[in-house]
Amino acid sequence: MTLTDDAGAGPLAVIHRLLEATNKHDLETLAECFSPGYVNETPAHPTRGFTGRETIRTNWEQLFTGVPDIKVRMVSHSVTTGQVWTELHMQGSWRDGTPHELTGVVIFGVEEGAINNARFYMEPVEHLVRTDDTADRVSHRVTHGRPQEAPVQAASQ
Repeated sequence: MTLTDDAGAGPLAVIHRLLEATNKHDLETLAECFSPGYVNETPAHPTRGFTGRETIRTNWEQLFTGVPDIKVRMVSHSVTTGQVWTELHMQGSWRDGTPHELTGVVIFGVEEGAINNARFYMEPVEHLVRTDDTADRVSHRVTHGRPQEAPVQAASQ
């Protein structure tokens, strides 16, 4: 496995295929980027971890349905043999217009042209809501379904 992607076979090429499939909402190509025994870990939220390509397919099918305009872009990356560290930004709106925006790091393990594991460090983006001369911070807690709005807190807290 090479670090260069001249032939489209290096670990970064797999991530580029994943991003392209995600942005085209091509569920089959997206799922094919993952090995059948894929392992997902979310260290800050261990109960969100899961295994398997079929779980990827199910999760993304729900996300494509719920956030029909979702797009993801790679802000930065670093490649080593068999591993791609990425900084990603994901953005779209739920069907009711509620923003869905995540940013953070995902470390992908890539072997034999497929993602076999990932460690997610993605978090919801907080937005400032201005009313008069005050700014309130609104955060959204991400669940496996819709985000749930957290209580509005003053920016100084």
